[in-house]
Amino acid sequence: MRKPMIQIIVPLILILFFVVVTLVLTQRRGAAETPKVPDGVTVYRDLGYVTDGHERQKLDLYVPDTGENLPLLIWVHGGAWRGGDKTHYNPKEYLEAGYAGASINYRLSQHAIFPAQIEDVKAAVRWLRANAETYRLDPNRFAAWGSSAGGHLVAMLGTTGDVAEFEVGENLGVSSRVQAVVDYFGPTDFLQMDAQSLPDGLVHDAPDSPESQLVGGPIQEHKDRVARANPITYVSKDDPPILIIHGDQDKLVPYHQSVLLHDALEEAGVLVTLYRVEGGGHGWFKDPKVPELTKAFLGKHLKP
Repeated sequence: MRKPMIQIIVPLILILFFVVVTLVLTQRRGAAETPKVPDGVTVYRDLGYVTDGHERQKLDLYVPDTGENLPLLIWVHGGAWRGGDKTHYNPKEYLEAGYAGASINYRLSQHAIFPAQIEDVKAAVRWLRANAETYRLDPNRFAAWGSSAGGHLVAMLGTTGDVAEFEVGENLGVSSRVQAVVDYFGPTDFLQMDAQSLPDGLVHDAPDSPESQLVGGPIQEHKDRVARANPITYVSKDDPPILIIHGDQDKLVPYHQSVLLHDALEEAGVLVTLYRVEGGGHGWFKDPKVPELTKAFLGKHLKP
């Protein structure tokens, strides 16, 4: 029996809304933080972290002109794994405080399905570490920070530091580990998202949902692929400290997704903090505790 048209149209509208909202938030963040690069910062654009790689396998690097062995903040953008761009990043406050910054592009789900995305992020981290001396970076003070789909990828990065299967390509002699992770409202266990969703939230089990597109098929029909894309699968006591921030009224990524990750990390003995933004949606938080907690966390673990 054919599905009523409304059952087809509504999921498509929600998916489009998911992508558009994430991109708008990213653009607003970029516009609000960085009308221009602060004085005294050198920007290196479109550095290829894979030799003769895909057009998306590039990063931008922001390096303050003063200081050596700089701590590095690595930004991984969101966009439902289908959109977003590294150019919407310029952490003015942190650059002025003596951090270097990197913003990574990675292959999107229309280019390649998972694990291409985490393979790219890891390749970028290895490239940055291999070239740390050239750009005056401290290879022992790297933090990864991302939101939404980017939050998922930095959580994956944090929990897979000891997982060899995602280490693909060049600079394999250096580590892709990071020393701290900031995860803003990233999804974790895709299979539980619909059960945790708000009444008018996005339908994640749909065959054309962002999560289904990421793993290459309906998530409930590919549970092995979903498990492979779940950062909780790889949690161990050796994972770096992680700060998780999530709004409890998020219609796109249910708040409980972060609870699952927090509980798994805490059980393993990892230093983890989960901050619940009361009434917060999918980012663009007005809660002043969000930037305060983020700044304090990064300062503690990268600038002791």
